[in-house]
Amino acid sequence: MSLFNFDLEEKKASNSNFIIGTDEAGRGPAAGGVWAAAVCFRENIDEKLFETLNDSKKLTPKKREVLYEPIKENSYWAIKAVTVEKIEEINILNASLLAMKYAVESVKEQINSSNILTLVDGNKLIKNFSYPQKFIIKGDGTSASIAAASILAKVSRDKYMDKIHEEFPQYDWIKNKGYLTKTHIEAIQNFGTTKYHRLSFLKNITKSPCKTEAQN
Repeated sequence: MSLFNFDLEEKKASNSNFIIGTDEAGRGPAAGGVWAAAVCFRENIDEKLFETLNDSKKLTPKKREVLYEPIKENSYWAIKAVTVEKIEEINILNASLLAMKYAVESVKEQINSSNILTLVDGNKLIKNFSYPQKFIIKGDGTSASIAAASILAKVSRDKYMDKIHEEFPQYDWIKNKGYLTKTHIEAIQNFGTTKYHRLSFLKNITKSPCKTEAQN
């Protein structure tokens, strides 16, 4: 079954007028916020534009970039982020779900219908969300709308990490996107942490005082 046919079957089974897919990017890194996107494809789009549509992690950066604008042009969409401060306050799982909630609610405002089913990537449902929803395990490789959301979220977060790399180039975020590579770990040990680091992710890496003020 194609990714678009999966969404069509979900739409029919739930007797919904629209399907919104949502996914996050940046749940695992130790630096930077977590981003989420939500996508509802418009009717009668040319599916040939999205023959390579898939889980963003299975696509090269170039392929994600190629799909980024066509996805936005052929859908109702939203991209939202939750800050490092909020991640530290409520934990990364809750922050990821919150970012998805923000994105889905923004897309719902664009659609003139209340009969909408939201497909959530993963094995958790969005909290404090009063609309029909269904989680799809490995949904970013199963559902067209979730796959598209994963691409929007991933490309947007990567651009954000490239931008803050300019502020703190020693951490090599332009390459590692905040994940704890050897270079990133060594930089933390040598220079301390920054305002963009998730300190709760670093407990086993450094016990030295943060040097954030010196770096800012």
